[in-house]
Amino acid sequence: MKNSRRKFIKNVTAGSAAVAFGGIGLGFSSKSYNNIIGANDRISIAVIGANGRGSGMAAIFAKQANTEVVYVCDVEDKARQKGISAVVEAGKTAPKGVNDFRSILGDKNLDAVYIATPDHWHAPATIICCAAGKHVYVEKPLCHNPHEGEMAIAAARKYNRVVQMGAQRRSWKLLTEGINELKGGVIGKVHMVKCWYTNSRKSIGIGKETAVMPGLDYDLWQGPAPRRPYKDNLIHYNWHWFWHWGTGEALNNGTHEIDVARWGLGVDYPLRVNSTGGRYFFQDDWQTPDTQLITFDFPEATVIWEGRSCNPFKVEGADRGVLFYGEKGVMLTGHDGYNIYDEKGNILKEIKSNAVIDGRNTTSPNEGLDSVHIANFLDCIRTSKRPNADVEIGFKSTLWVQLGNIAQRIGHTLNIDQANGHIAGDKEAMELWSRQYQPGWEPKV
Repeated sequence: MKNSRRKFIKNVTAGSAAVAFGGIGLGFSSKSYNNIIGANDRISIAVIGANGRGSGMAAIFAKQANTEVVYVCDVEDKARQKGISAVVEAGKTAPKGVNDFRSILGDKNLDAVYIATPDHWHAPATIICCAAGKHVYVEKPLCHNPHEGEMAIAAARKYNRVVQMGAQRRSWKLLTEGINELKGGVIGKVHMVKCWYTNSRKSIGIGKETAVMPGLDYDLWQGPAPRRPYKDNLIHYNWHWFWHWGTGEALNNGTHEIDVARWGLGVDYPLRVNSTGGRYFFQDDWQTPDTQLITFDFPEATVIWEGRSCNPFKVEGADRGVLFYGEKGVMLTGHDGYNIYDEKGNILKEIKSNAVIDGRNTTSPNEGLDSVHIANFLDCIRTSKRPNADVEIGFKSTLWVQLGNIAQRIGHTLNIDQANGHIAGDKEAMELWSRQYQPGWEPKV
């Protein structure tokens, strides 16, 4: 690429400084001044990553009051156009299509970004955008590894930006009521939580090195990750199952349920983490587990996450969910609300939602659920409040399942410092706390 990440940061930082100290007499026209947050609360958004989830969310952002999607950024031509078309189909003006999101960060009228890139770009892009003075809504997982997640928190705080992770359940009023009941002791003290996710994913086969697909900037797609040859079974979705770019089903989906478990228990970090499982169903290039059981131990409770990427059998009639086991009963949370049972299994309370949520939909499980989380993000930009799934909340939940993956990869239980979530006395495990980066692309705060 012609411009290194370092050069971009230098240019972007200079641009953001101009925004910070700017006014009508310093480069703002009266028209652009009316677009500044606080003048009329209008928020301009750039969507970064538009193939699947990004295009769906582009449309939902476009539908929000006093909000405009002004850019759609993607390294692949077709995906970029897909995002633009989604905004137009939502009845809004076509945004500008951009290949490299870094080129737009000097736009002083751009307020925030939405990031739906592959996992290895999540934290680096968040850090770059915070440094440019932009607020960030980043999809889960917050980061590819724990170290860059800590850097994302540091960037959000240093540049005083609103950073929301896509843990939509945090903004679901009905679930919030259920969690409040749980914390109020409706089933007594909780001693175990079971989380699960199921699917029926097929084999990704054995990839062949071949020419990069037309219209794809593969170098920019790799970005901060050390360069690897292009293979025909990697893009658009299968990168999830390669450690180099993805984080497996545990972070792809388990992050959601673990966040609910952590929220309900009111805890930050586990004491011990263990993982068992493997790639059992097919012999192909898939590296992460398709079957995984992660156990998180605390002095008074245990949390279990069960992931079955290739076996769709439901638990309690749900493809995904969270069960809290307490002294006086059980609370089941799922797509349609929550149920409370006594210790004999008799239902005491059933709270149903009319929302239809498809837990296996990779574009949007439910537009209403996405909308309320986006609304919270936009409101926090306008009011300078911390969002429901603030970067620090998102990091802690992401870290849990990252620790599970680290335990899986090294093959033994991890002891965790509950004061900060760091792995205690395990040099081998700590080698996976961070990663190697393409020279010149190392994220910095």
